[in-house]
Amino acid sequence: MPSKSNIILIGMPGAGKSTVGVLLAKRLSKRFVDTDIIIQHRKKQSLQNILDLHGYRKLRAVEEEVICSLRVREAVIATGGSAVYSAKAMEYLGKRGTVVYFQLGINGVKRRITDFATRGIAKPPWQTFRQLFDERTRLYRKYADHTIDCRNVTPEEIGDRVEEVLRQ
Repeated sequence: MPSKSNIILIGMPGAGKSTVGVLLAKRLSKRFVDTDIIIQHRKKQSLQNILDLHGYRKLRAVEEEVICSLRVREAVIATGGSAVYSAKAMEYLGKRGTVVYFQLGINGVKRRITDFATRGIAKPPWQTFRQLFDERTRLYRKYADHTIDCRNVTPEEIGDRVEEVLRQ
């Protein structure tokens, strides 16, 4: 069984996974890994470009491939918002760390994300943002070991909350 030394951050775009992930990695003396950046580096293109050229299913498949290829320990891993669509990827991550869901309401997501058209959000073209939000929320809850409310708090306060639940 792999070591569960990692902290895996899941949640909607804009919830603070990357921002808080960097802070946590510094605080806890861990490595920081952002799966969206790995995808872009490996494919040599933006998430939005992958979506535009190949569609949302391809982006989700690449995301699963990248996640399942991670060989890190003692890391804070910020996943893309659609990582939870892959049971294989989430099982892989769950065996290697504690999964923390950064919960943010739909209005909070809309306030923080102003570039939906270019953000690289993997969803079918017919799906509304509300449908996507509701669908993902159920999946985040399913896979989370812990949930952190990210409404009306600073990144530092979210980091404090993550550290608190990890001590429990």
